[in-house]
Amino acid sequence: MKKVKTLVESAWFQNAILIVIALNAVIMGLQTSPQIEAAVGPLLMVLDYICLGIFIIEIILKLFAYGIKFFTDGWNWFDLIIVLCSIFSGLAFLKVLRVFRIFRIFRTFKAFKGLRAMRLVSRLDKLRMIIGAIGRSIPGISWSAVLLLLIYYIFALIGTTLFGATFPDWFGNIGKSLYTLFQVMTLESWSMGISRPVMDVFGWAWLYFVPFVLISSFVIMNVVVGIVVNSISEVQAELSAEKKKEEPEEAPKTDDNKENNTESLEAKLAEMQKQIAHIEQLLEKKN
Repeated sequence: MKKVKTLVESAWFQNAILIVIALNAVIMGLQTSPQIEAAVGPLLMVLDYICLGIFIIEIILKLFAYGIKFFTDGWNWFDLIIVLCSIFSGLAFLKVLRVFRIFRIFRTFKAFKGLRAMRLVSRLDKLRMIIGAIGRSIPGISWSAVLLLLIYYIFALIGTTLFGATFPDWFGNIGKSLYTLFQVMTLESWSMGISRPVMDVFGWAWLYFVPFVLISSFVIMNVVVGIVVNSISEVQAELSAEKKKEEPEEAPKTDDNKENNTESLEAKLAEMQKQIAHIEQLLEKKN
């Protein structure tokens, strides 16, 4: 079991799975082309099944290596569900239900998990930091979203009331007004496509559109960016603190100077003893 665990956690195994994932994504992309499917369809199908077989072997090896702990990792659940959906989508009795074929595309999302194979690379720390920051910033972003929805609703009510009769396709009801405001917020053809036609009829309409753009596209979005950046800074500080804790404590350094002095003193004492012994021998000869 330890050998299997070492195998599945090794860098070359993770990189090999990552290559298979990328290859499988390319194969599925080629299978969407009628011309390529007509030319080499059987070959692509065989390669697709080989990739699926490799994914199944990977899951089995992980189950054998980790045992019940396999199910404590959300990424493992993610892989297992994707592989099961891929297996079910290829069964003969499900092929009549074409909707199940869409499950095959979910195997491509294993590429995100495959990035975990890069944990030995410094860039993975950056990725983990960003993911952790996004998760931490969700509460703040949620409150920003609530504020944005409130602003949307207020402007939608105003727009429906002011422009609904003249521009029913854009402001005919609350739903249409919300969608129009969403287009305005994304700055997609909002000036020439929406605001200027409205301003041709209502010259003062810029008093409606300009404040909305400033509030939604600049103020709120900058608030969201600020929340994420602050979360990234906090996560980075925590990761740095964890690394410092995980680093082994340095052994107390020996005083090289003291050792050298001790050795030098011992050498001098030995030399003095030799000299004393030599003097004693000379005195004995004289006597």
